[in-house]
Amino acid sequence: MAEVNDRKVAIIGCGFVGSSSAFALMQSGLFSEMVLIDADQDRAEGEALDISHGLPFAKPMKIYAGSYNDIVDAAIIVITAGAGQKPGETRLDLVKKNVGIFKSIIPEIKKRDCGGILLIVANPVDILTYAAAKLSGFPENRVFGSGTVLDSARLKYLLGEHLSIDNRSVHAFIIGEHGDSEIAAWSSANVSGIPLRDFCEMRGFYQHEESMRKIAEDVKNSAYEIIAKKHATYYGIAMSVRRICEAIIRDEKSILPVSSIQHGEYGIEGVSLSMPAIVGRDGVERDVPIELNEAEKEALRKSAETLKDVLENSAGL
Repeated sequence: MAEVNDRKVAIIGCGFVGSSSAFALMQSGLFSEMVLIDADQDRAEGEALDISHGLPFAKPMKIYAGSYNDIVDAAIIVITAGAGQKPGETRLDLVKKNVGIFKSIIPEIKKRDCGGILLIVANPVDILTYAAAKLSGFPENRVFGSGTVLDSARLKYLLGEHLSIDNRSVHAFIIGEHGDSEIAAWSSANVSGIPLRDFCEMRGFYQHEESMRKIAEDVKNSAYEIIAKKHATYYGIAMSVRRICEAIIRDEKSILPVSSIQHGEYGIEGVSLSMPAIVGRDGVERDVPIELNEAEKEALRKSAETLKDVLENSAGL
């Protein structure tokens, strides 16, 4: 296995999400080398040049367009390649197209015996994370998806707006599928250790069920709303990629709701979905069991069944 360069990242796919992620990572100062790979070599070269021209305002870094041979020593290989979600499309509608693309990308990675971490960002992220784990042969801790990291950030943002408080003081997770069957884990949500319901009442809000339902729906529909207005989402997910990369490179052991293959927790087996997990230098160390009520557990199992059905009937995995 190739020795890993902790200061190197590779991004496969230079569309809106890939190039925005590259820009966010350039600004982060985490890496001193970044290789961009795309089926359209000119696109990769153009993005590398465009981002490189801002380096006099940032930290020294080598940014270039390359090939799969350049990923061997990368600490993190970020995969954003795939068809984007169109207005009116669900993430699961992308399954066949993007699993097909992964069946050409992942074998190229596998044959190079890379020692880094595969971070899957393309949608449907849960299906593609499972596909990447199975097709790459990487240990499961080194293959995971961005999952509901962005959904959870959206939830914190909306709760911060609702309560007129700093959204960084909100601790709440979206779990399950990154998509229509996702679950807001309300029973473990809190604001600086104060249960969410109690904090809402402190701020003069008493219509808990109605407010929670609306906020959860707004989170779930965020991407659809943005896609309807500007045809793609990319800044929020780029910031999520940067956050996950920070946790890995700095070995922070941060708790993030990334998508990884489940093995029996809550009766869920053999499917990839998002649960809070400890993320550090070796990837996913372990899932973190959070408090869920019976309705949330049942919704999580249903989310898993939705994904399993897609895996068996549409993904050809």
